[in-house]
Amino acid sequence: MIKRIWNGYTTQENADAYERLLDSFVFPGIEAKKIPGYRAIELLRRDNGEEVQFTTIMSFDSLENVIDFQGPDYEAAYVPAEARKILKRWDERSTHHEVRQTRNYG
Repeated sequence: MIKRIWNGYTTQENADAYERLLDSFVFPGIEAKKIPGYRAIELLRRDNGEEVQFTTIMSFDSLENVIDFQGPDYEAAYVPAEARKILKRWDERSTHHEVRQTRNYG
């Protein structure tokens, strides 16, 4: 399993609008691509005072599936034009991590 991790930042005033855009447009658009090996996307939100940080964690079966999603330059950030209008700044590159262990308790 590969986790693709990316961060975007917006103002306090735009944070709720950005979260709605992810929920109504960006995430459904990714799901509509029917990418082989794409399993899930998680959204994390963190208030940093003047700005709000959003972290997305996408799960793929393999690095090849990430390439199916993003192309040969698979570390390039996926930031649709609509999101660029709301974000203040974002990571230009995503990081990719191999899941070595998962432990569930309870």
